[in-house]
Amino acid sequence: MINLCTDLDYKLNDFSENPHQIATLVGILRYRAQYQPNQIALIFLQDGETESGTLTYQQLDQQARAIAALLQSTNEMGDRALLLYPSGLEFIVAFFGCLYAGVVAIPAYPPKRNQKMYRLEAIATDAQATTILTNSSLLAKIENQLNEHIQKSKCHLLTSDNIAISDLASRWQEPTINSHTLAYLQYTSGSTGTPKGAMISHRNVLHNSANIACTLEIIQNSILVSWLPHFHDFGLVFGIIQPIYTGCLGVLMSPESFIQRPIRWLQVISRYQGTHSGAPNFAYELCTQKSEQIFNDVDIDIDLRSWCVAVNGAEPIRQQTLEKFTQTFEPFGFRRRTFCPSYGLAEATLKVCSVRKTDSPVICTV
Repeated sequence: MINLCTDLDYKLNDFSENPHQIATLVGILRYRAQYQPNQIALIFLQDGETESGTLTYQQLDQQARAIAALLQSTNEMGDRALLLYPSGLEFIVAFFGCLYAGVVAIPAYPPKRNQKMYRLEAIATDAQATTILTNSSLLAKIENQLNEHIQKSKCHLLTSDNIAISDLASRWQEPTINSHTLAYLQYTSGSTGTPKGAMISHRNVLHNSANIACTLEIIQNSILVSWLPHFHDFGLVFGIIQPIYTGCLGVLMSPESFIQRPIRWLQVISRYQGTHSGAPNFAYELCTQKSEQIFNDVDIDIDLRSWCVAVNGAEPIRQQTLEKFTQTFEPFGFRRRTFCPSYGLAEATLKVCSVRKTDSPVICTV
């Protein structure tokens, strides 16, 4: 077990009332549902601008229990479920539903029209998935595109958006899991070969989350903003799990919303007074390149003074990008010391090393 109050010499005040050590993600969400039931845990912005849904801890817990009960009716402990959802709260509920059922979650990106299914089929086969969990709008597409694989593997196809939540939630049976139980499989991109799955236990993700919270000083009144893909380790651990672990507000938008109009990311940070956010180097570069459009838009009103940690990771970090972004957005309140260059990989859950909050990046030319 991990003592969440002393591990890494970092005390999380929001767990101080809990006399027990919390060993799993299920235990953390159950704790929050009990002590912070009506607090909003997550907000999703459908187009990067409009709130399309929110989840309190109580709602997330109840919906996760309902999906868990559905999974428990067709799966055994330790079975694997492939999660195919668009960006949004449905994925998050389904992910925790798997954990609540003792079923190993496999986050993946839903297939696009006319897209080859090699990667998804490789993941499903390698993970020995017994269930594909999705929503009604994607069901027909998935059935058509993965039909041959589904027949061969005898996967169950389940939809999570048309279930009787209150009825199923009451049928949930808490699984026998501990800190060493496998929570999910995080698959690599497969860009240089067949995707490989990193086995992430509850202990792995809790320890990494504590490390992130310690290094970046994420506390309960922090506000974390993320547009990163839910199925990627950066988006999953930093963007989704970290707010729930820490008890802070998570504000989410889709990668598509960012790519279509990068300024939306900065507007969301300004609008919600975000304290922590992160992205690969290209995102900061893209915002800088689009800055002329930003300055010419008379309706743009951005205040980045609340932003105290800007994680830069997931790809090579360019000194020029840090300097140009700082120079461009200093007039809007951005500070150079806000940058926290980081290195991580799925095999380490997420974070390996990072610049600490308030420490300025050190540039070393080799």
